[in-house]
Amino acid sequence: MFKLTSLNLNGIRSATTKGLETWLTAHQPDCICVQEVKAQELDVAGRFEHLAGLRGHFHFAQKKGYSGVGVYTRHEPSDVVTGFRCEEFDAEGRYTELRFDTPSRKLSLISAYFPSGSSGPERQEAKYRFLAAFHPHLMALKGEREFILCGDVNIAHQQADLKNWRSNQKNSGFLPEERAWMTSLLTDGGLVDVYRRLQPDTTDACYTWWSNRGQAYANNVGWRLDYHLATPALAALARTEHIYKDVKFSDHAPITIGYDLSL
Repeated sequence: MFKLTSLNLNGIRSATTKGLETWLTAHQPDCICVQEVKAQELDVAGRFEHLAGLRGHFHFAQKKGYSGVGVYTRHEPSDVVTGFRCEEFDAEGRYTELRFDTPSRKLSLISAYFPSGSSGPERQEAKYRFLAAFHPHLMALKGEREFILCGDVNIAHQQADLKNWRSNQKNSGFLPEERAWMTSLLTDGGLVDVYRRLQPDTTDACYTWWSNRGQAYANNVGWRLDYHLATPALAALARTEHIYKDVKFSDHAPITIGYDLSL
């Protein structure tokens, strides 16, 4: 079983002080896709290139202490791609793709961090620009290779994906336009929401993010913002899923899916 984890770190330095590496050592994923590294290359050098025996590959934001994604893996990739050829968002460090190619197979594992629009209209418009640019990128990639994209998508797709859906219908993350984008990706786009393939009906158990305000975590007032999105052939290999909530490394929880897959 190939264990693939996705986790928004909310800062790699913060997450490691809260026990992330101990958890990785015990859990033993083959690969973990991380988002919101909030560090630069010099911060990572000599400290975070490896975690629990996994080697990291990163795409850092130009702005210090902001965004940044990475993929830690036990397996040496045949190629590493950073950015998706969109200048505005490549500067924000939002895309790392590891390729594991053989003569008979082209396979990618991707860590992606979608923008949040919650800080105001300007960032919401940026989020829409990201979605408009990212969809054709994924469709072109799907025409060339199999892939699993892990990441903080910053969209709760359906009513079951957040606790208070009625009161959030005008809030970023649950806006009709965002949800329609996700629907298009999973229908016409042909990608698969792997967690929902395995757990089509879960509600309260599916959340991966909780606001730091009030008692949201204690009361499980959460959102499902973290996804595995896969091409159909890889999605069909998914066997197990687990959202780990016993220890809090971040405001997000790690989601791990086991695939009947060998790199």
